[in-house]
Amino acid sequence: MTAETAETVPAPSRRSRITPEREAELYGAVLDLLREVGYDALTMDAVAARTRSSKATLYRQWGNKAELVVKALRHRQPAHLQGIDTGSLRGDFHEMVEMEDDCRLEEDGALMRGLSVAVHDNPDLHSAMREQLIDPEISGLDQLLQRAVDRGEVRADNPALPYVIHMLIGAFVARDLVDVKPVDRAFLRDYVDSVILPVLGV
Repeated sequence: MTAETAETVPAPSRRSRITPEREAELYGAVLDLLREVGYDALTMDAVAARTRSSKATLYRQWGNKAELVVKALRHRQPAHLQGIDTGSLRGDFHEMVEMEDDCRLEEDGALMRGLSVAVHDNPDLHSAMREQLIDPEISGLDQLLQRAVDRGEVRADNPALPYVIHMLIGAFVARDLVDVKPVDRAFLRDYVDSVILPVLGV
């Protein structure tokens, strides 16, 4: 772990407010830097210079680099599974896919591949990603699947239920490794219909 990733500045009891527009600008700059140099080489000094901010302001608002990066990712892709309820599991999965954008899927896939390597050497990044990105999506997926069970579409004792999240993540990893192509909506729709739904008995 670098000195910077471990460094934090205690946040005051009341943080100064920044406008939503300024916050979005900061998050965009963070993601641009992340694509350019990767997580380990990204520094708060670089973010401050890119966004014409003071490093003290960044630490006061976000605490550390991991929190800033993960908040930027969450701002780009808010948790949305909790809002999906079409009345059928197939409809829910397809709605989830349609809410994505092919360009964003490609860009976010590249970002997440880089971060998946960085988390092994950065416990603070792993913790922030788990709390703010992974756990909310797992919770939303669990609710989506539970509704399918309650409707009688999926048997409650189906052994594949705990592994749906693994299948979804696996789709992103395998697409890049096997096909050397980015994930897009057409691939995800076909994957849902050909792999996930049949395994669940739908």
